[in-house]
Amino acid sequence: MSQQPFIEQIHYFRIPVTDLDASVQWYTDILGLKVRRRGEGLAVMELQEDPLLVLVQADAESRGHFTIDGRAEFSVGFTSPDIHNFRDHLIGQEVEVDEMKEDNGHYFFHFFDPSGNKLQAHW
Repeated sequence: MSQQPFIEQIHYFRIPVTDLDASVQWYTDILGLKVRRRGEGLAVMELQEDPLLVLVQADAESRGHFTIDGRAEFSVGFTSPDIHNFRDHLIGQEVEVDEMKEDNGHYFFHFFDPSGNKLQAHW
């Protein structure tokens, strides 16, 4: 007999940031997210669709990604239907951005927020 899953969806992701005010400004100005609410040491950010992104004031050495063989790997991937213009926008805003890659018509690139968190955009 198969049991119904207890988990329905991911409600939010938490990302550690080193300067909450500067990060909120960056995620709103550069990525276009909206602040749903601010609390003590955190900011809840809205995308156009769920899940939420929660920026959490953390220790300076904290990052929201992990490493494989010493290389940073992203934990959060964003969908962007205008992927090429989004990358150009980030470059114009002096965001650290990696090269655009393509895999069978699937485009993606990595970029870093002001706290050094590695993120991905794909389409």
